[in-house]
Amino acid sequence: MVRAVLMAALVAMSAPVAMAQAAEENRLQLEGIAAIVNDKPISYSDVRQRARLLMLTLGRQQPSAEQLQQITGQALEQLIDERLQLDRVAEFEVEVDRRDIDAEMSDMAAEGGIGADGLRQQLLAAGVNPLSLEEQIRADIAWNRLMSGLYGSRIRVSESQVEDQLERLRTASKKTQFRVSEIFLYAPDAETRAEALKAAGSIVQQLQQGADFRVAAQRISSAPTAATGGDMGWVTAEDLPPALSSAVAESTAPALLPPIETESGIYILSVVAKREPSQPTTRVDLKRLIATDGQEATILEAMTRIKSCNDVQSVANSKTELRAQDLPDIDVEELGPEGRTLVLATDVGSPTEVFAVGSGLAVMYVCSREDGAEALPSKEDLKNSIKSRELSMISDRELRNSRRDATIIYR
Repeated sequence: MVRAVLMAALVAMSAPVAMAQAAEENRLQLEGIAAIVNDKPISYSDVRQRARLLMLTLGRQQPSAEQLQQITGQALEQLIDERLQLDRVAEFEVEVDRRDIDAEMSDMAAEGGIGADGLRQQLLAAGVNPLSLEEQIRADIAWNRLMSGLYGSRIRVSESQVEDQLERLRTASKKTQFRVSEIFLYAPDAETRAEALKAAGSIVQQLQQGADFRVAAQRISSAPTAATGGDMGWVTAEDLPPALSSAVAESTAPALLPPIETESGIYILSVVAKREPSQPTTRVDLKRLIATDGQEATILEAMTRIKSCNDVQSVANSKTELRAQDLPDIDVEELGPEGRTLVLATDVGSPTEVFAVGSGLAVMYVCSREDGAEALPSKEDLKNSIKSRELSMISDRELRNSRRDATIIYR
């Protein structure tokens, strides 16, 4: 992200520093300033870069001028939030090591079956400076560390909270439930809502054309569920705010709903699945093995060395082209039609057929299966979920407070 320009030059400034400042000021004058956040400018170039990055997230390597314009408002709001986060982080001297950023980029790249260098080349080919993504990652890591450090140890989840939540889940299991994912664009006033509604329309269009909802939620959504790809879990219509409840209740799963406008912003909802109270559920523990190079020989050779689920991680660690992922206590309905069919056709302790994932290949080992299980999480998982949700809500509140207290000038 572009470094902030010093607003008043120091009288005694060394020549190299003065020249660097002058060059930065000239650049901003040429490019123009989109907004000033606490005396620090965000240039139109920054906004264009972020808009292109958001469109790339949605699967558009060469977006049209109209598509970029539709997402520009959301790109600017995202940059403002990041600037506020970094300002707050600077007060506590939270550092983010370059290796942390590289690791996050490697994980993102692996999901698409490419390496970190391949991801950077993909960004450049789409006209995006990789620094735009790196700065977004830096702000995200630093902010999460700060919030966890300030509030993580203060959050206490009691047994009564867990039991109350379990009882609510038991009650909900007797009603029609929907598996819903969300993307939320924060827009607290009429002007920003108008911009967010344009962005939402463009996002929905890209999702309809095959963009990954989970990735889009992680990179764009302002909701606490962004960390889990927008997944709200199984909910009843009554669990949702009125503006969302009727839309979900009237939908047929799977369905991507049109943007829904509320007082606080715009929602994009994906109704992934629907289940009636009488539907039985099968829960499984899985381990997924991914060959990021997309070579069938790589994954088949690895499978010859795996005798049980306990071997998956160690075999994955033996090659850079392999990656393992634990998927514990999963309802098979959450895997989608293809994943569900693969898993139910596989014996416990055995691997599924090899299948494509991104530009790589994968296989899932079925470690355990419980048929007719109550569709409820374990107490430990529920406790961790409650704590994570409370921390996300605190984080969201802190960012909104920073916005309220900041001096933000739109140009």
